[in-house]
Amino acid sequence: MAWLAVLGAAMLLPLGPLGVSLSFRGDVILWVYLLALARFGTAWAALETGSAFEGMGAAREVSYAVLTEAAVITAVLALSLRSGSVELGTMLASSAGTGSVLLAAGLFTVLLAENCRVPFDDPNTHLELTMIHEVMVLDHSGPLLAVVLHGAAVKLLLFAVLLVEAVLPLGDWPGLVAGAAMLAGVLGVGVGVGLVESLLARSAFKRVPLLLTTAFLLCLFALLVARRGGWS
Repeated sequence: MAWLAVLGAAMLLPLGPLGVSLSFRGDVILWVYLLALARFGTAWAALETGSAFEGMGAAREVSYAVLTEAAVITAVLALSLRSGSVELGTMLASSAGTGSVLLAAGLFTVLLAENCRVPFDDPNTHLELTMIHEVMVLDHSGPLLAVVLHGAAVKLLLFAVLLVEAVLPLGDWPGLVAGAAMLAGVLGVGVGVGLVESLLARSAFKRVPLLLTTAFLLCLFALLVARRGGWS
């Protein structure tokens, strides 16, 4: 269920000059709910194992989600106000501006948290008491583990594409230029994630709410900029 939800969210997200697989008015609302459904499915699967460690990981995952989902919804509202639309393809095709800097900082922080990266989580750790996402799949193996890992990879790519399209005015550029810019942007996001993991250590659990609140405030400031019409 979580894997299908992530793939469904990916189908709703436009890919620059390639367009979008599925689009309709208000599809951004379904997109947000599909991401929430994917998290619910993963946490449910962790709880169904009956493992205390996996239950602990699921509790941490949904605790982080309280703030990350608030930041995502605020970012979506900012994009909607900027474009005057509730359709993802239109929302992400508008011109960039000052508000995009705030939105980029907030969405990059959300990307790190949603995909369990440093400083929020360490995907390479093997200490159950400090794990979040990885501890939720300790008792999974075979095809189910492959589905979880593939879904996590698609989700990381999904947030990277969202970040690039929310910042760069791809809709104003020719097809080849927009495609090259999107690929370069996704690569840049990947490099940025690698630099963060190389230069920073994992934060203590008590500091995570502060980081996520900062991400929410950055998206909120971008929303205020869009509300006052000073985006571009």
